[in-house]
Amino acid sequence: MTHHKQHTHFDFAKLTERERYKILIGTVIPRPIALVTTVSKDGKPNAGPFSFFNVLTHDPAIVAIGVENYSDMRFKDTARNIRETGEFTVHICDDALVDQMEVCAIKFGPEVDELSEAGLVTVPGQMVRSPRILAAPAALECRRHTTLQVGPAREIILGEVLGVHVRSDAVNPANLHIDQQRMDAVGRMGGHTYARTRDQFDIKTLTKEEWALRQQLSNAATA
Repeated sequence: MTHHKQHTHFDFAKLTERERYKILIGTVIPRPIALVTTVSKDGKPNAGPFSFFNVLTHDPAIVAIGVENYSDMRFKDTARNIRETGEFTVHICDDALVDQMEVCAIKFGPEVDELSEAGLVTVPGQMVRSPRILAAPAALECRRHTTLQVGPAREIILGEVLGVHVRSDAVNPANLHIDQQRMDAVGRMGGHTYARTRDQFDIKTLTKEEWALRQQLSNAATA
């Protein structure tokens, strides 16, 4: 561990798996939360939240979820269901959904329906078989694109987004503007901490011409 300009350096080769995890979840923040629903091949629904999640590209529309399976290499329900059916639905978690999302994080056995335990009302998926949680502000229906095996118990699942449901009071279908305040999404921080997204600000990236003009005006003002 070396100190330089008030930063503390950590060599990941010298840290344990748990220590690397603590550093990563404390620095890569806030992370969006995917509340993922799937169904097993015999039709049993499942739900679980994942904060190793993001959208990676829009053409094709691809989201990624990092899944940690069990140390004996058994699959978690979500990973197994996606392998068997090739389908899943990602729900964006808003502030009102946090408590029910946390119920879905409890390590129930595969015989337990987390959606029922959490009191979450669902409807059948439109483009996939996974159920859609009505309380979520948005739901992305996905088909498995690729699974990357990155370790004995860890995989990254890439899903192609087939279609998205957005709560009608949060979207203008004419111009596709989505109201970020009405989405009221939450993000995951380090430890047990979450963040709300209500403190927002806008910045528009300058063109190079706008930047040059700003520099000219700045130089003129200090001349």
